[in-house]
Amino acid sequence: MWWLYQTLYLLALLGAGPVLLARRGRHYLTTLAGRLGAFDGEPVRRGLWIHAVSVGETGVATTLARALPAALPLVVTTITPTGQERARAALGGRAAVAYHPFDLAFAVRRFLGRFEPGALVLCEGDLWPLALREARRRGLPVAVVNGRISDRAYPRLARFRPLVARLLLERIDRFGVQTEGDRERLIALGVAPERVVVTGNLKFEAPEPPARPELEARVAELAAGRPLLVAGSTMPGEEGAVLDAFAAAGGGERALLVVAPRHPERFDEVWDLVRRRFPGAVRRSSSPLAAPPVLLLDTLGELAALYRQAQGAFVGGTLVATGGHNPIEAARFGVPVAAGPSMENFREIAEAFDGADAWRRARDAAGLGRLLRDWLDEPAAAAALGRRGADLVAAHRGALGRTLALLEPLLARLEAPSGGPRA
Repeated sequence: MWWLYQTLYLLALLGAGPVLLARRGRHYLTTLAGRLGAFDGEPVRRGLWIHAVSVGETGVATTLARALPAALPLVVTTITPTGQERARAALGGRAAVAYHPFDLAFAVRRFLGRFEPGALVLCEGDLWPLALREARRRGLPVAVVNGRISDRAYPRLARFRPLVARLLLERIDRFGVQTEGDRERLIALGVAPERVVVTGNLKFEAPEPPARPELEARVAELAAGRPLLVAGSTMPGEEGAVLDAFAAAGGGERALLVVAPRHPERFDEVWDLVRRRFPGAVRRSSSPLAAPPVLLLDTLGELAALYRQAQGAFVGGTLVATGGHNPIEAARFGVPVAAGPSMENFREIAEAFDGADAWRRARDAAGLGRLLRDWLDEPAAAAALGRRGADLVAAHRGALGRTLALLEPLLARLEAPSGGPRA
């Protein structure tokens, strides 16, 4: 069975390879060695392996890592280049940062042989059958933190319930999940109730990003006294709608719009669109002198700090059907937040913001344009909305303490002699 799985996995990699190279070749070619289990730094050993997928999960990993004992060795893995950049920026001095190996026996064993971790923590539940099998064979206790079962994933998992239980869920010792609904879904998939604990959402616990005085001063200079609007983590097909909304709200005469695409490989593509629509637009990576209508944020690691000085924010990935992104980074600063209808991947957060009237929803570009215009026309009302968002974020604290309690037995094992292999 495992040979069949690896054969199918390898065929899928080979099939997807040309597409990935065409779209993101300059990112993926340079990471191939890491994805095959190599590591060019000094590996930490006998510590905790924390796996995240991309930027959102890396934020969870960062929150957790900063709360763990400073003497505990850590290795943090990601799947995406953007997640890797975020992990290196946030944890470069605290943890070894590497790519998760391809789910092929030689790559996984090479990675495990290099780091020899004593336990594995999976952020939100990115589960790879062979990696879990190898971890189990080496006696590693495994836990999921901030776990969730999305509306999209659950029907597929339920359809293959026996296989999912055998290859994935049975190999995990403890699950810490975001909501009672996530817990019920795991139990329905065959996980014993005593192995699942509702810990809450660690994304409410993310540490405040450090101030970036140089960045903030530069953007304030570009704004030239105008309010700052930020469209963060935008996705393909969405930037045009954001630019339409900005134009409807008055455009560059009334505000400076910052557009921050989610994926770095799209910077040039989005820049072509932005400068066609707003010829006076500039890129962050250049040295603009004039007060532009739009700033393309084509640098990494700066978006979270920009929310600090924004007068309004749009959550990207929500006007197109991609499942949404995290609104907490902006809301924590008291910034009024707008989002589109697609928030399936952040169900609990969206319900909390809806219930507290702590943000505004827009169905399309026209609706977003009306919201932006209203915020510019009535800054006091916009500020009140932002305060409700900040209050909501503060009220949901506590997930970190519950997660650390869940992991206490696993962390205790790292201090004790390791057990023998398990079948």
